[in-house]
Amino acid sequence: MEYKNVQKIAKETIKYIKGEIKPGMTLKEVRSLCEDKMRELGADSFWYYDIGAFVFSGDETTVSVSGKEYIISDRVIAADDIVTIDLSPQVGDTWGDYARTIIVENGKAVQSDDDIKNSEWRGGVEMEKRLHKRMTEIVSPLMTFEELYYRMNEFIMAEGYINMDFLGNLGHSIVRRKEDRIYIEKGNKAKLGDVSFFTFEPHISVGGSKYGYKMENIYYFDKGEIKEL
Repeated sequence: MEYKNVQKIAKETIKYIKGEIKPGMTLKEVRSLCEDKMRELGADSFWYYDIGAFVFSGDETTVSVSGKEYIISDRVIAADDIVTIDLSPQVGDTWGDYARTIIVENGKAVQSDDDIKNSEWRGGVEMEKRLHKRMTEIVSPLMTFEELYYRMNEFIMAEGYINMDFLGNLGHSIVRRKEDRIYIEKGNKAKLGDVSFFTFEPHISVGGSKYGYKMENIYYFDKGEIKEL
């Protein structure tokens, strides 16, 4: 499946960068390493406004901005830091879309979430996993994008978190052209089963916290059963 192959580029890039991130490295260096790796793995372009990797760290991880307005900062990775990376590789007109929050402690990216020592950061990362698990438990091809929007935002609030997305949505369809995307948002009556693939990418924080978390996967239905690409 062509989409699975492109998504694999993004997944392999996140694995790679977790071994490369070091204190003193700039976010621009992280972005460059990610984009170079995606090209090495076969990406020929980046579908989201020609930006292959959106990178934020520290209290910037709560920032939500369109790719049209994104300007990477001059921040430097600290020995203990939180980094979000959102990747958008493309091969031909086929997209990948994948994001993760990476925790850096004692100068190294933590490889297993269970080993994160900072309880606030560990809680945020674990909450993202719970959101994805909950989503897969409730979705069906007949559910509308709007219903998923309301159900998952209710769950986010019930767990004490806040949706930080600048438009309030939680994901979008995977298509061939940016302008054809439809979103997990209020008012979208389309059914999830009407699209071939969709992302789920809640960007969350806790009230009063300066840190944000993001986890993005692409999903699809196979004979009515939800699957991760």
